Amino acid sequence: MWKAIAWVTIAVVVVGASVVIYGSYRWKNATKEMHATLEAMRSPLVPKVYSIDELADLPLPVQRYFKKVLRDGQPIVSAANIKQEGTFNMGETGDQWSPFVATQKVVVQRPGFDWEGHITMMPGLKVWVHDAYIAGEGLMHASVLGLVSVANMRDTGEVAKGELMRFLAEAPCYPTVLLPSQGIQWEAVDDTSAKATLTEGEITLTLLFRFSKEDLIESVRAEARGRTVAGEMIPTPWEGYWHSYEMRSGMLIPTAGEVAWIMPEGVKPYWRGRITDVDFEFAN
Repeated sequence: MWKAIAWVTIAVVVVGASVVIYGSYRWKNATKEMHATLEAMRSPLVPKVYSIDELADLPLPVQRYFKKVLRDGQPIVSAANIKQEGTFNMGETGDQWSPFVATQKVVVQRPGFDWEGHITMMPGLKVWVHDAYIAGEGLMHASVLGLVSVANMRDTGEVAKGELMRFLAEAPCYPTVLLPSQGIQWEAVDDTSAKATLTEGEITLTLLFRFSKEDLIESVRAEARGRTVAGEMIPTPWEGYWHSYEMRSGMLIPTAGEVAWIMPEGVKPYWRGRITDVDFEFAN
């Protein structure tokens, strides 16, 4: 009898391990395909270096920001590979924070990124996530161990617009993206804030950037970003907060932040993380 139990236990372990390996294989292949598409959509960058001369007509807080985070002659970022760790709030109504680790590949032109995160729900159980904007399409796919999908949204409409908002909001992590020569249009608001507009294909969007007394970007806000509720996209105010700036490859970038929905009942944070490593590629 004990031998039979032992063999059954071994069989269960082997089958379980095989399933996990298969899920990982499928997930890695999907990731490779997404990254290959990002690379295929790359286009040349002009100019290849930043000149302080292009700041002349920008709103004053934006000018001060670029003078703080970039040096004249800084090479223009063409891509970035980022590692992160932090916590993600899985609760719909209350707080249910779970730890995550993630890697993110970003390409500047054509704008695109893939955030691949592993969120630990409980010991031995992880949800794998792709949150991406690639070739004009937004994608959010969450799967248990790469096998059982718990969310899978992709389109060129509201999902794409929401993901492109994320691309623009995260641009302080690769700040040359925000230069007017890279396609961003700036509009003055007051001495501590300005609006940035990005047009990509058929999508045009505007976010409000607020600057600290140290002339650094401290928050980025969208008045209406699609929040998924019971399978529907509900336009909701959304805001990201940046802090802990550090010098990386000659640029001053934030290395930690928080993202939240701005609800009628108050602010609901759902992402808190920090950059553990970043590798930039530059125009050449």
